[in-house]
Amino acid sequence: QVQLVESGGGLVQAGGSLRLSCAASGRTFSSYAMGWFRQAPGKEREFVAAISWSGGSTYYSDSVKGRFTISRDNAKNTVYLQMNSLKPEDTAVYYCAANLWGTVRAGTGEYDYWGQGTQVTVSS
Repeated sequence: QVQLVESGGGLVQAGGSLRLSCAASGRTFSSYAMGWFRQAPGKEREFVAAISWSGGSTYYSDSVKGRFTISRDNAKNTVYLQMNSLKPEDTAVYYCAANLWGTVRAGTGEYDYWGQGTQVTVSS
């Protein structure tokens, strides 16, 4: 069983930055690949970014590529999402997720554990 707790969300002006954190329980965190997803009101949950178990591979959606950076610290059981140049359309609840395959995946159905989410609001 893995428990994931996100933090770092908030209200920011367009063009600003936020860093989200996701703390994981469990001794085998370093074997999981991790992903970030988001869901805006009235929309389906969508993929944002993913990182492999080692951190050696990352993958981003086209909408955030070049602005967001995913990273992980296996010693701290934590994955991060650095978000720069934020836009109003980035407003959503952001979720972290873990998949037991260990490799980067973009589908919501490919993740085994989910956090409760953290709200990010970008004002124009």
